[in-house]
Formats: sequence, structure tokens, C-alpha cells
Amino acid sequence: MRIGVAATPEVAIPTLDWLLQTDHEVALIITQPDKPSGRGRVLKQSVVADWADLHTIAVVKPLSPKDLIGKIADLDCIITIGYGVLLPQEILDLPKYGFINLHFSLLPAYRGAAPAQRALQNDEVVTGVTVFQLEKGMDTGPIYSQLSVAVDPSWRSVELLSILSQQGPSVIEEALTMIEEGVAPKPQSGSPSLAPKITKEEARLDFSKTAQELVNAVRAFTYDPGAWCLWKTEPFKVTSALVSREKRIEVGQVVVLDNSVLVGCAKDSTIELLTVVPSGKREMSAIEWARGARLVGGERLG
Repeated sequence: MRIGVAATPEVAIPTLDWLLQTDHEVALIITQPDKPSGRGRVLKQSVVADWADLHTIAVVKPLSPKDLIGKIADLDCIITIGYGVLLPQEILDLPKYGFINLHFSLLPAYRGAAPAQRALQNDEVVTGVTVFQLEKGMDTGPIYSQLSVAVDPSWRSVELLSILSQQGPSVIEEALTMIEEGVAPKPQSGSPSLAPKITKEEARLDFSKTAQELVNAVRAFTYDPGAWCLWKTEPFKVTSALVSREKRIEVGQVVVLDNSVLVGCAKDSTIELLTVVPSGKREMSAIEWARGARLVGGERLG
């Protein structure tokens, strides 16, 4: 088939690489317009656009879904992977077999922009990937293929998304085969749940919650947008943490004990910070930060 891929983030790359090894033709890449990046706010294109340039594949960066009119009607199917734009039905109907989407949850669970992150936030032990037919609803279309993945308790969103992206080729292959053979997708069944985009304010750590809730938040929000709090009025990111057995620390108080950096949480629980990013500095071990911070006792994160 003549395939188009509408994608923006790095999680699309394993499926793109796989498509090049198949009999399908990757005829077009659709990605979001270039955006300002870095301190200089220089315009930078998406990693998917970089991939397309590397493989000499045509790229379009529509400012509006209507910009796709006249560009995709000759395609058999378009695969979307984290494209980040809701498309109207008039656009979805243009390719011969429409659009299919690779979604990082077991639909109908976690419909929305942040399915992997919300699964970690809720301490799920199993999630997965789903390929479904796109329609005008939010991740409501009928399902072609699914694959379950057991969640390692050490995974953060960065690791989970990497693992899920590696499963993309197998479920996409199954879906494309079904389309070629005329096999219809099946309607979604079960209780739906939502996975809305994570805001920076939501990613702020609240030490009046339990240690397990905070560890889940760190896992879910690392690295984008990043789990953070304040250290002496400056932003302070926590990029990995564990629940500690220590139970004698006041809420928000920072204590160094046996080379471990501990912070008191709700219900007499404690979180151990493993890696952090102090304001204006690189990521480092929490103990390295604590030694440089020269704690005298009584300091708090908030």
C-alpha cells in the first residue's frame, strides 16, 4: 500500500524504520510545523521531519488540517502516531482506507493525549498498544489490533514510551494485513477512561500526599513536563525516586541518612530521591546535590 504517516515525536521512529523494510511505500510524512526551541528560540523541526529528510521522503507541515486537501487522496492509508492534531472527518475520509492510529494504551482505557503517563500515575501494572480506525471522536474508533505489556515498577514515562514504541511494528503490521484482507475492525468494549494532557502545574510535587503517590507522579511526569517542586524558591526537578521504609520525617523535610536523601510525605511515609535537576544545573544524583547544598537541618522541599 501507499502509506502516509502523520507523526511528531520520537516514539514514531521504530514504526517508521520498520515500514521501510516492508513492501509498503512510505509516500508522505505529515508532521507539525517547526517550533521555537532552546534559549535562542530557534525554529526546529520535529524528529519525524528529520527522519523523513534522512530517508528522502516528502514532508508536509500543515498549519491547518485543510492544508491536507489535495495532498493525501492518492494514499491508501495514513498511520498517525502522536501527531497531536485532531482531524475532522472530511480529512479522515480522504485516503482510500482512511486513517489508523497507534495509541499507547489498551483502549478504551486512557483515551487522550497522555495514556502512558496516566497509566504510571495510577500505578497500573499492565498497559499496552492499540491500533484503531480514526474517527471524529477522541480515540473512540473500532480496534484492529492490541498488545499487552507488563509494566516494570522501575519504569518512568520515558522508559515505558520507549518500550511501547518498540511494539508498534507488530500491531501496525497486523492492522495493515487486516485492511488488505478486508477484515473489519471491532468496536471498542469495556469501560472507557481518559488521559488528558499533563500541565506543568499538575506536575508539581505535593509532599502532603503519600510517598507512593509521589513516586508514581515522578514516574509519570519524567521527563515531560518534569516532576518538580521548589527548593529555596527555585524550581527543582525530581527525575527518579523510591518509596523508603523510613517513617520519622516531617512532611516536606529533607534529611540525609546513610547516603540517602529522604523527604517526609503524608501518612508517615517517606520518599527517597535518587536523581534530581537543581535550577540551572544538570541532572545529578540526589546525594551529590545534597552534599553541594550543604544542608544544616530543617530544610524543606515544597
